Amino acid sequence: MIQINQLSKKYKGAEFFSVKDLSLKIETGEIYGLLGPNGAGKTTLISMLTSLLKPTSGSFTINGLNFKENKNQLKQLIGIVPQEYALYPTLTAFENLEYFGSMYGLKGEILKNSILEHLEIMGLSKFATKKTATFSGGMKRRVNLIAGILHQPKVLFLDEPTVGVDVQSKNVIIDHLKFLNQQGTTIVYTSHHLIEAEVFCTRVAIIDQGEIIIKGIPSELIKTQAGANNLEDVFLAQTGKALRDYA
Repeated sequence: MIQINQLSKKYKGAEFFSVKDLSLKIETGEIYGLLGPNGAGKTTLISMLTSLLKPTSGSFTINGLNFKENKNQLKQLIGIVPQEYALYPTLTAFENLEYFGSMYGLKGEILKNSILEHLEIMGLSKFATKKTATFSGGMKRRVNLIAGILHQPKVLFLDEPTVGVDVQSKNVIIDHLKFLNQQGTTIVYTSHHLIEAEVFCTRVAIIDQGEIIIKGIPSELIKTQAGANNLEDVFLAQTGKALRDYA
């Protein structure tokens, strides 16, 4: 589904590459986790794959479409759930979803019914006419997710989709993502929740300083890393325990 070939990104004025000669293959129907410390290059990579950032060099295809020649077609295939809330606070949940759904070409009863169905699934039906500025973090995360999946994308990119939410919201989000995956959606997911990633992802790649340092099936990575009991142990063994604060 996704073929990445020696993809690199260096921001203007930056000393180092944020992503450096990265190559990766993600199969159709996978839940692929991109894991790494702060500043490792995860969000930059997703931003390139979703055409929000132009690569410095390298190439990639999604469903056989080249990002240089088929940019508009490629955008129609994907859904994006960013780390920051991509919602208009003065609009209601329904109005936000109506706006984002229309951007994907949905309209009329099809759009209305899709919004109502997803609000019901996410436990938000009774808040449909409330402004999102009044919502809790978990509620905003759920609306944020709906906005990225209304058009039934082939590939869904998730950047920290459960950060800062309550356990109940996290459970609803993960359960629905598993359902979408069972229906055929390929998922590319970044997170700092390594326990979550361990059970959620079919495969993962640990990225540091813009490069993949290890990749594979979580259970196999744990077995092959000396002394590791879980994915967090693998992560720390590969990236070290030094703090990764950056400004």
